[in-house]
Amino acid sequence: MGKSFGKSFARLSCIIGLAFALCGAPKVYAAKMQSQVSFDPADGIQVQFDARSRRTLVAGRAGSDQCFSFTLPQEWRSTTGGLEARLRSVSSDAELVVSLRSSHELHGLPQPDLASRDAALLQQGYENLLGRPAQSVSLVSLAPGAIRWSATWVDGHLPGGPMTVEAFIVPLSEDWVLELSLSHMEAREEYEAVVRNLLTDLSLQQGTGCIGGASF
Repeated sequence: MGKSFGKSFARLSCIIGLAFALCGAPKVYAAKMQSQVSFDPADGIQVQFDARSRRTLVAGRAGSDQCFSFTLPQEWRSTTGGLEARLRSVSSDAELVVSLRSSHELHGLPQPDLASRDAALLQQGYENLLGRPAQSVSLVSLAPGAIRWSATWVDGHLPGGPMTVEAFIVPLSEDWVLELSLSHMEAREEYEAVVRNLLTDLSLQQGTGCIGGASF
């Protein structure tokens, strides 16, 4: 999937841009920091690079009493904030979109659990945007409650030919779902390694006093 997926996702990004602006506009860490890294919950999803460990911490708050965090290898920088953060790798073209979705948006969908309802809503959004249903859809369980969703469109009318999009969906609670979409990585092995590290490193904190951060 690596090379074709990355290019397909890039084509989809352009299609989405056209719709809005004509395409223009267990947690073990590699090293330990000297102090705790924390963020202001009001700032939404936050990104901070630690030069000593050469890792980037991504953290945020889901609702009033839950925080999440994970790390990425090397340096990544955020180009957007709020409930959706778009991260770009400094050393490559890789891009990661981190989104929080409230379960209220999923109310009324017939699927039996939050992750599959979120996948159904994502698919509806892409199908509405592209004006045609996906020819192939896959839902794969990765861990209790988490899934990998992917959909492929094979249509001669799409620019660039067949297109595949993919997202990793992790229910954080009964109220919030985390969506992770990685793109622009040409090597399949590197793509899978980053995803595996991200999901195994994901840490959740409960309580009104959680700070949406972690130590490296």
